[in-house]
Amino acid sequence: MKLKMKILFSFLAVLAACIYYYVAIPAVNIHSGSFWLFIISLVIVLTLLISARGIRDGIPAGDIRPLKIGFAVVILLLLVYGIGSVLSSPIVNANKYHRLLPVQEGTFTEDIAEVNYTEIPLLDKSSATLLGNRKMGSLIDMVSQFEVSSLYTQINYQNKPVRVTPLVYASPIKWLTNMNEGIPAYIMIDMTTQDTECIRLPEGSFIQYSQAEYFNRNIYRHLRFRYPTYIFDQLSFEIDEEGTPYWICPVKKFNIGLFGGQTIGKVVLCNAITGETTCYEVDECPQWVDSVYSANLLIQLYDYYGLYINGFFNSVLSQKGCLQTTDGYNYLAMEDDVWVYTGITSVSGDESNVGFVLMNQRTMEAKYYSCPGAEEYSAMNSAEGQVQNLGYHSTFPLLLNVAGEPTYFMALKDDAGLVKKYAMVNIKKYQNVAIGDTVAECEKAYISLLKTNGISTGPAAVGETVTGTIETSAPVVLEGNTHYYVVLAGQDIIYDVLVSEFPQIVRYKEGGQVTFEYITGEELHTVTGIQ
Repeated sequence: MKLKMKILFSFLAVLAACIYYYVAIPAVNIHSGSFWLFIISLVIVLTLLISARGIRDGIPAGDIRPLKIGFAVVILLLLVYGIGSVLSSPIVNANKYHRLLPVQEGTFTEDIAEVNYTEIPLLDKSSATLLGNRKMGSLIDMVSQFEVSSLYTQINYQNKPVRVTPLVYASPIKWLTNMNEGIPAYIMIDMTTQDTECIRLPEGSFIQYSQAEYFNRNIYRHLRFRYPTYIFDQLSFEIDEEGTPYWICPVKKFNIGLFGGQTIGKVVLCNAITGETTCYEVDECPQWVDSVYSANLLIQLYDYYGLYINGFFNSVLSQKGCLQTTDGYNYLAMEDDVWVYTGITSVSGDESNVGFVLMNQRTMEAKYYSCPGAEEYSAMNSAEGQVQNLGYHSTFPLLLNVAGEPTYFMALKDDAGLVKKYAMVNIKKYQNVAIGDTVAECEKAYISLLKTNGISTGPAAVGETVTGTIETSAPVVLEGNTHYYVVLAGQDIIYDVLVSEFPQIVRYKEGGQVTFEYITGEELHTVTGIQ
């Protein structure tokens, strides 16, 4: 009987440990806090089981040696964990934290080309989420079975900024009825045109590995069983240039002590359809991958750089020379990479920036640009003030080069989350605000404003010029505004003329000569001037 009880208790202890590991999936790595919790919990459970067995086997009740030994081990583990945490902290390693992110000084006009509106994201994540949910609502065959994930990773896909996110099962019951086939599609949103697509995968090639799975096909569990010692950072969903869905799984690297100074050491790419994985060093990661370093990690690294420039105690007491990122960020597409943009301000909490930083999500490259001016939320308030009668809300700004001037660009949305207008705000003088129904209209008003205030001597408009004979001219009404769509003889291009800006267009008849200044678009060329 005693032998059976020993076997039963041993079996229950092993079973409990296995269940805990399967559910919590801690990395078998001394740098992982969850692994230390697993070990400490295991020691406590084993100590209690051995003590209980010992009493039943005839050991006197006063003999508490198993308890003493067990809890001595627990205290030792806690002591090592505590000392390791302190020795990994900025308190004793401020200079090492400061050096984690190499930051270069950049030149704004040289590094950031003048804006091309076909390459910048005009929407933020909340707007993309709204579009994705609306698209899902129109898919009658899938809407009752699936929902849209909240991931919405921003990437560069075929040289344009898009957000992609997979579908997820609508409920555990829907998972049970669809798990054999998997997830049949993902959502892709063009951040420049607002075009939203549901990309359906071929039969037999559905997404099998995702965050929506419950057992072995759950992406976190799948990775853990393949890489038991890896500590993964924030996972992101991306597609390669052929549209194949992948999970991008950065592996944490701890550079200071046991738990401090996290960067990324490797990256695992997991095919979401087949589950096949490939591990790369960061500098060998394929070019199409965009999200190796999360925006939150990059911002944290820059905060270390700015805060600990003169040591830990200076960051707490006098704070001389200490800088920090502003409360917000956005993304900028440059050189087929995604860069995180955020402003840099002093730790005193004033409403101005001393500059801004761009950080590459694939390589961790960081460039700082000295540019004293308005803090982003001040610029947002300034833009909202121009349309306060309409109650529009501003998105977090993008930093653009407009006519050689650092400029905040933002979309203005109504309460339903729909983009209604666009705004440009000069960073150095944020009282200079231009509003437009279209990006081209906003830019023209902004450049004119700069010239009026003596800020810029740039051209009145940015774009190209064309002269030709009007072959077709047709009025259309878009969102309550009248436009003329004009086609010139010998061309297939459609020129979009906003009548409220250029009322003289109504005088031009078919067969007449006209000269347009325009900005190139994918389907329509937006007219910015008529000569």
